[in-house]
Amino acid sequence: MAAHDSSEFRVAVIELNDRRHYLMQYRCPITGRRVSRSTGIERTGRNRERDAALKVAGDWEKQLRDGTYHSPGKITWADFRERYENEVLNSLADGTARKVLSIFRAIDKALAPVKLRDLTAARLSHYQATLRARGLSENTIKNHLAHLAAALKWAKRMGLLAVVPNIERTRRAKGTKIMRGRPITLEEFERMLDKVRHVVLTEPIPGEPTKPDPKREAYEAEVVASWKHYLRGLWFSGLRLAESLELYWDRDDRLCIDLTGKRPMMRIPAELEKGHKDRLLPIAPEFAEFLLATPEASRTGHVFNPLSRRANRPRPREYHVCKVISAIGERAGVKVNTDPRTGAVKFASAHDLRRSFGERWATRVMPQVLQELMRHESIDTTLKFYVGRNAQATADVLWAAHDAISNKSGNTDQNTATEAEHTANANR
Repeated sequence: MAAHDSSEFRVAVIELNDRRHYLMQYRCPITGRRVSRSTGIERTGRNRERDAALKVAGDWEKQLRDGTYHSPGKITWADFRERYENEVLNSLADGTARKVLSIFRAIDKALAPVKLRDLTAARLSHYQATLRARGLSENTIKNHLAHLAAALKWAKRMGLLAVVPNIERTRRAKGTKIMRGRPITLEEFERMLDKVRHVVLTEPIPGEPTKPDPKREAYEAEVVASWKHYLRGLWFSGLRLAESLELYWDRDDRLCIDLTGKRPMMRIPAELEKGHKDRLLPIAPEFAEFLLATPEASRTGHVFNPLSRRANRPRPREYHVCKVISAIGERAGVKVNTDPRTGAVKFASAHDLRRSFGERWATRVMPQVLQELMRHESIDTTLKFYVGRNAQATADVLWAAHDAISNKSGNTDQNTATEAEHTANANR
């Protein structure tokens, strides 16, 4: 086959009277045949739509010249993944990119698609069922599908996919709860603190001497103190587990504490944010007081440093920290959920400490303030999980306000009688 110059591709926008949308067309430099596609832009006769069609045609021409264009239906799942990772994920926050990559790996395992078009509505419905069978919460499944839908819509815009498959909206499975855990009480949290030593010092170290060793005992006390400090930090801050382990005192390129202003704040650099802008976020006063209790000379490096049982071991990773906190919750007997289908018991975890933080502040501030404090992307998340969820807590707030007014006026009985008298007069 004869070679051809990529610059020979010239894509033009054309109009046909029997077509609703603008078409784009080029002549193949090898076969001489005309190749046409719809731009997806409606023919209205206005310059705005015409310009939009020209832009779509220009993008197609660039792909043809670069050799990156694949006919919809022919692109493989692997090729799509490579392009999406290079062209989209590299521009997103690290946490978001990791989440999408984990979703792609889950799809590989559950569906093993060969072509991108293999992700049909029926197979994606099966994928939902697979996630549910793994015990993932409905909210996690919803997030999986939202990221996947965004990726498939991008593929459609790039001409890699002819039609975006319909993704059924997730519904709560019978017997499931909105939360997989629950906020824990102060008494339960204190029980967890009491069990820290029993968990973090449980594993015996081979060859460890049995006789008393003041140096070893001092280090073990330091290990226990580091984990208690970490748990208290989670309780006061409402931080997610990954956020807490990447929180620094003095690194501007990382999630860090900012003590330069009137109030202690938390700074998120642009590189870690979806909006690619530096953000300064408020922190709860109780967490600020907790931080300020750290001596100035110690405010370097990570804010939290849970230590390994063995000295000179690397800093524990997120997975290990998660397991340790769950083990502490189990040792303390703090049950946060029981699966109605399997009877499996879930014990308190790091995220349940965040839930406790959210519930405490839900009764103190307006939803918009709570949204910023919890760092929720959408106010809907705040409303769904924290505002109005606990009717008993809301009732307690209402009665406390009522009692405060009554005690201040000192004439509750008189007011009640007067209101009853007015009601009786009105009904006559």
